[in-house]
Amino acid sequence: MALTGRTALLAAIGSLPVGILSPSWTGMLAVNGPLALAMLCDYALAAPVKSLQFTRSGDTHVRLGDAAELQLTVTNPSRRPLRARLRDAWPPTAQASDSEQETPRHTLTVPAGEHRRITTRLLPSRRGDHQAARVTVRSYGPLGLAARQGSHQVPWTIRALPPFTSRKHLPARLARLRELDGRTSVLTRGEGTEFDSLREYVAGDNTRSIDWRTTARQTTVAVRTWRPERDRHLLVVLDTGRTSAGRVGDAPRLDSAMDAALLLIALASRAGDRVDLLAYDRRTRAHVRGRSARDVLPAAVEALATLEPALVETDARALSAAALAHAPRRSLIVLLTSLDAAPVEEGLLPVLPQLTKRHNVLVASVADPSVQAMTSARGTIDAVYEAAAGTRATVERRRIAEKLRSHGATVVDATPDDIAPAVADAYLALKAAGRL
Repeated sequence: MALTGRTALLAAIGSLPVGILSPSWTGMLAVNGPLALAMLCDYALAAPVKSLQFTRSGDTHVRLGDAAELQLTVTNPSRRPLRARLRDAWPPTAQASDSEQETPRHTLTVPAGEHRRITTRLLPSRRGDHQAARVTVRSYGPLGLAARQGSHQVPWTIRALPPFTSRKHLPARLARLRELDGRTSVLTRGEGTEFDSLREYVAGDNTRSIDWRTTARQTTVAVRTWRPERDRHLLVVLDTGRTSAGRVGDAPRLDSAMDAALLLIALASRAGDRVDLLAYDRRTRAHVRGRSARDVLPAAVEALATLEPALVETDARALSAAALAHAPRRSLIVLLTSLDAAPVEEGLLPVLPQLTKRHNVLVASVADPSVQAMTSARGTIDAVYEAAAGTRATVERRRIAEKLRSHGATVVDATPDDIAPAVADAYLALKAAGRL
C-alpha cells in the first residue's frame, strides 16, 4: 500500500484541532479511525496492478543525437477502472537531457477491459544498445487516499547508431569523384588508368592519348579517354586498442575514427569499389565483409554501433595478419590508429613492410587540437612550459609520420573535425593518381 499526500493532509487537518483543544488518544482515534477506514476502502477499490498487461512498439534504431519515440500500450483486464501514475524507466544514457523527460512519468486512466497507449520520447547520449528497465505503476483508488504499486518487466532495446556527422562532406567529395570520372562539364577529362572511351581530338589534348589505329580507320583524329579504376578493394581497419580510448575534446578517438571510416565507406561504395571493415585490437571486435555497394554502409553503421575501445595494447602482428587475411589480393588498406611513438615504433613499424609490400597503405590518426593551441601559449612561465610541451609533441608526431612515409605508407594526421574529409581527400588523390 502507498499513501498519498492527500491522506497526510487530511490526517493533519483532523488532528490539529484535537491536539489544540482536547489532546487525548480518544480524540485522535475519533479523527483518524474513519480516515483509516476510508483508506482501506480506497485501496480495495483501486484497480489491481499485477494483472495489467503491457505491449511495446516503436523505434528500435536511432541515430545518436536524434530522438526515438516508443509506444507503451497498457491493457486493464480487471473490472475496475485504472487511475494511475506510470513510470517508464530507462538507463540514464538513454533518457532525454531536458528535465521533463529525465524520468519519463505519465498519468493515465484506463476503463475496465480497455487499453490506452502512451508515448515515451528518448534521446540517447551514448552509442550502443539501451535496454528498458521496469515499468512501475501506482494505481489509485477513487478517493485518492491510497494506492497499489507494482512493477513489470517489459523488455525493449533501442540501438543508438553512430551519428555520422561527416556525411555533410559527402556531396562535395562525390562531386570531386564525378569530376575524376569525367561526368561533369570540366575542361579536362578525368585522369586514371582504366580505358573509358574514344572521342574526337580537340586542341589542347595530350598527343600521347591519340589512338593511332582508330585514327587510321577514320577521317578524324581519335583520342583515348581514361577514368579512375573501379571495382578495387578497400579494407578499413579500426584500431580499438587502448590508444583509441583517449579522449579528444568530448569524445574518444575511436568515435572520430569511426566517423572517418563511415565517410570513406560511403564514398568508396559510390565510386564502384568494394569495401570491407575490420575492427581489431587483440581479437576481432567487428567486421563487415563481402557486402554489396548498397548494403555495406548500413552494415558498417550497425557493426560500429556497439563498438567500444578495449583497454588493452593492440597486437600489431595479429592485426597485420588479420588485415592480410581480409585482403588476399592487392588492396588499399586504411588503418585508423594513433601516431603515439611507443605503439608505432614497437608495434606498427616492424610489421608495416609486410603490408606495403602487397598493398597500398593509408595510415590516419586523430590529432588533439588542444596540443596545437598549447604551442601558441605565451605570457607566463606555465604558458611557456605548455608551449614547449606542445611543440615537442607536435615534432614527435611529425617524426613518426615521416617514418611511416619512409616505409611506403600515406599518412593523414588531422583533428577530429578534419580527419574524415582529410581521409576522403587522400582516397580521391590515390584514385586520381591511379594507385588503387
